[in-house]
Amino acid sequence: MINIVLVEPEIPMNTGNIARTCAATGSRLHLVRPLGFDISDKAVRRAGLDYWSLVDLHVYDSLDDLFRQHPHPDLWLTTTKAGRCYSDVNYADGCWLFFGRETAGLPQELLERYPQRCVRLPMREDARSLNLANTVAAVTYEALRQLDFPGLAKDGGSAWRTQKVTGIRR
Repeated sequence: MINIVLVEPEIPMNTGNIARTCAATGSRLHLVRPLGFDISDKAVRRAGLDYWSLVDLHVYDSLDDLFRQHPHPDLWLTTTKAGRCYSDVNYADGCWLFFGRETAGLPQELLERYPQRCVRLPMREDARSLNLANTVAAVTYEALRQLDFPGLAKDGGSAWRTQKVTGIRR
């Protein structure tokens, strides 16, 4: 299982999209406060997040709180400041993928503590960054690809087989 960690996420739509990625992949979602939005049951229902019950969600008061509960995670820090490409590392089952807040990224002290564990997505030099939800999806699916997509359907399921065989779309 992959662990997705969002450190101080600010934009609810990004976190909603990331939660959907977690629901679809069976990844755990870890949120580190402060959050820029409400995740109460009422707020989630109002937002229409019908997949929220599929998300294995854990919330922490701080990074220190997360590291107290999980002292030695096999972590990878995603940052635009890294020199290593996200697809050039070997992800292990149970690894922790860290992503920073939309406006500032991960805390500098965390990046300095684990410089050998920093990765980035390639992009044009004049591009500031990718959208957080897109970055999470790309890195998560690379980690899952390396693990041969454990527990995930790779054939499109029965709806795809029906469409392919009969030409009928549902």
